[in-house]
Order: sequence, then C-alpha cells, then structure tokens
Amino acid sequence: MSNALIIAVDGPAASGKGTIAARLAAEYGLPHLDTGLLYRAVGLGVLDAGGSLDDPEAAEAIARALDAGDLTDTDRLTDRGAGEAASRVAGYPGVRAALLAFQKTFAHQPGGAVLDGRDIGTVIAPEAQAKLFVTATPQVRATRRWKQLTARGEVIAYEDMLADIVRRDERDAGRGAAPMIQAQDAVLLDTTDMDIETAFDAARRIVEAARAKHGL
Repeated sequence: MSNALIIAVDGPAASGKGTIAARLAAEYGLPHLDTGLLYRAVGLGVLDAGGSLDDPEAAEAIARALDAGDLTDTDRLTDRGAGEAASRVAGYPGVRAALLAFQKTFAHQPGGAVLDGRDIGTVIAPEAQAKLFVTATPQVRATRRWKQLTARGEVIAYEDMLADIVRRDERDAGRGAAPMIQAQDAVLLDTTDMDIETAFDAARRIVEAARAKHGL
C-alpha cells in the first residue's frame, strides 16, 4: 500500500470536480468514485419508497442497504431533482456514517483510487497523497449546470439554477456532519476562467507535484 496513490477531489456543485476526477482516474489508471452519486441514490431511494427527505431514519435505512448496483442509472442520478435530494439527506449523521465504510474501502484499495465529493480530503481520506479543492463562482457554476440540464431537455430558468446552486452551497458548507470545507493541505483550483482542458492540465500538474513530494 506504500505505493498507492489516493487522489481526493473536493468542491461545490458544478465546479468541474467530477469531470476532472474522471480524467485524472483515466490518466493514472485508477478506479474512480463520484461519492455524490451515493447521496443522490439515497435521496432517490427515500422518494421511491414514498418516504420524506426530512426523515433522517428513513434516509439512514436506505443508506445502509445501498450497494454498487444502485449507482448504475446515471441519467436519473445526475438530474436536478437527484442533486437537490442528495443535498437534503447528506447532512444526516446516520447517512454519512452508513456510507463512510463504503467510501473508505474504495479509497484504500490496492494501488489507490480517485474520489470526488465534499469531504474526501477531510473525512474519507485525510491521508490522501494528492488533494484538490475545485471551485468556481456561483454564476459560472450555475451557467455550466444550466447548459448541461437544458441540453438534456430539462426546463429550468437560469435564475432558478443559480438559486439552487447558492442554496446547496449554504447547506453543504453549513451542515454539522462533515461540512464542505477545503482541507488545510489541499490545493485550490479555481476553474472560473478555465475550459476543461486547461482545468485538467492544472489538476494533473497538482497531482504530479504531490507524486514527486511522496516519491510515487
């Protein structure tokens, strides 16, 4: 395990962290986990069971029963409703505890892994050799997500998308359980004025610096 490379990519919604993480995983031949899908699957599971997103016990029960097969419907898991549901249930300590082992096991598999989310570098894998905190202005992130969703046929006004982004930021940063914060040793990557190629190149250079530091 001494040669394992764990890359933690944290940041707010629509910052580009998921795309960057997937590209880094392909670059280094590592498995990738979008941890946000876990919380999205829990939120949708609660709704599918006829439960309330305001019921922490119902959400925890869904989280404890979650397996990899629940993460395959990526179209549904990445729509706007799933994102809002995820943000609602992600603050419940019972949900986070139930999903903790799943994420830690993934992170510490032989050879390492790439994980993206809100608390990878602070809670899931604080010992990760490479840590990035990817962000952008709320306006730019709202524009990115609005373009993504409208291209898939969803109908939403930009103003509503921006309000969603701001509300999720406040909820993610303000929750008591594993709030979204930048790890002290994470490198900040602001993608506001970057296209994906520029952002990925910057991320790769951050990882290369971390590899050199750790002799990997």
